[in-house]
Amino acid sequence: MAGAIIENMSTKKLVIVGVILLLFQAFFFMVGGLIAPSPTTAIDYLATKCVENAKTKGPSWFMPWGPDQCNKIKDFDEATAKRIEANNIVFAVHIPFANQEMSPWFQFILMILQFEIAFQTQNPIDKDALVTMDLRLAYRDDLLSEWTEMARSTEHRKLKCNFTKSMTPENNGRYYDCDLLPFMEVGSVSHKYYLVNIRLPVSERKKVNIGIGEIKDIRLVGIHQNGGFTKVWFAMKTFLTPSILIIMIWYWKRITQMTRPPVLLEKIIFALGISMTFINIPVEWFSVGFDWTWMLLFGDIRQGIFYAMLLSFWIVFCGEHLMDQTERNRISVYWKQVGPIVFGSFCLFIFDMCERGVQLKNPFFSIWASDVGTELAMAFIVVAGICACLYFLLLCFMVYQVFRNVSGKRSSLPAMTKARRLHYEGLIFRFKFLMLVTLACAAMTVIFFIISQVNEGHWQWGGHTVQVNSAFFTGIYGMWNLYVFALMFLYAPSHKRYGDEQSSVDDQGGNTSEDTQLTTTITHVDRPTELYKMIGKQAQE
Repeated sequence: MAGAIIENMSTKKLVIVGVILLLFQAFFFMVGGLIAPSPTTAIDYLATKCVENAKTKGPSWFMPWGPDQCNKIKDFDEATAKRIEANNIVFAVHIPFANQEMSPWFQFILMILQFEIAFQTQNPIDKDALVTMDLRLAYRDDLLSEWTEMARSTEHRKLKCNFTKSMTPENNGRYYDCDLLPFMEVGSVSHKYYLVNIRLPVSERKKVNIGIGEIKDIRLVGIHQNGGFTKVWFAMKTFLTPSILIIMIWYWKRITQMTRPPVLLEKIIFALGISMTFINIPVEWFSVGFDWTWMLLFGDIRQGIFYAMLLSFWIVFCGEHLMDQTERNRISVYWKQVGPIVFGSFCLFIFDMCERGVQLKNPFFSIWASDVGTELAMAFIVVAGICACLYFLLLCFMVYQVFRNVSGKRSSLPAMTKARRLHYEGLIFRFKFLMLVTLACAAMTVIFFIISQVNEGHWQWGGHTVQVNSAFFTGIYGMWNLYVFALMFLYAPSHKRYGDEQSSVDDQGGNTSEDTQLTTTITHVDRPTELYKMIGKQAQE
């Protein structure tokens, strides 16, 4: 009877397949490390202080430079000398700098805000101080056209500042150490120029912007994806999409050619291939020509579906190999294990919708800006983290059970013929090897994530510069594609019939070709407990 390809493939061919996959894996890492630039670029902007003309009627835009630049002041001392009120001062930031322009290849704009606040004994920062900002965002595609409003909003940000010196008059003028604050996120860069105007309205009667200290300057840090990295990333997606799609069609065609219906393990491998294809489809190419601000949210949803399917697959994969007395081959058997995965994924989805979903209408919105939003976000993250911990412990326990059960059956192997014993030992070894590869893939993801957070982004290796962060993105992305590719290839039904090939050898040992082979993949038996009966039967003979 035919099993999966991994059961019937010779060790030599299996090694060749493994080496080819390793070469592709090394290639994906080298593409990111040696060809692609750093994934993102951060640019520091200092807001220009513009003075609003009292005679101007209606909303107007304040440009920090150029022929239509605003009336500027250097600092607030100059404003005081000229009797300019705080309500008439607008902080203007042009994105990008002069003589530069943005590109759709940048994919997104993420901006972080930092206040530069000087300490004054007569004007300290109150506890739980809240800054109120009137914000406006505009765009244009050439330097001569008028600005078009893109968004406007009144936002509040809670100041988190520390003063490391003693609060005495001799330290007046020294700056607080203030935390970075979320400011804005735009999901596409379809225009060449952007303009941000920030107003800090002051009202003693309404207690607006009172007790926030003496704000000297506003700095914005703009982060966008590098165009060179975007092109490499799109090229990888374009290359990998047909690869996974072809192997998925081939895999399902082989399953439908079987006389039996597909089993649960085969179905979930196919579902994993669909989720991988869903991630691979390079719809991002359209973001270069269209203003699709929802691409970041769509990308998060695609990634969440894949990881939820991958975690579910690991549970089913281990469960179908436990070879216990439980009736399996049904997804309902795993509802206790899959339930936390679905619930945790749903929590992360709600969190993403509360953040990036709202940003589709208001790019200045941040769920972390308010205490209620922060508590809600932390609640979602904590619940998802608890589910992840429970899942990890459960998976480790199931892997331990599988290894223990499979190893326990090795005691029956010496009573078999040499050919069958070697075959069964090979199956057990290949199953354990695949489990170790799975754990290695998960560990690699975590390790490279940590490395990307603690290093400076690149290493000098001889005469070459290795972009570690880019290697992380392309390498891990390629690794999961190779992993799914290998699963569908190795677990596809084999056309080779082990019983026919080994019949002559088995007959010499007193066995018949009617004995069904042992399989650790459960691809052609109804109940896993039948495996025990098969091994026992071989031992008695």
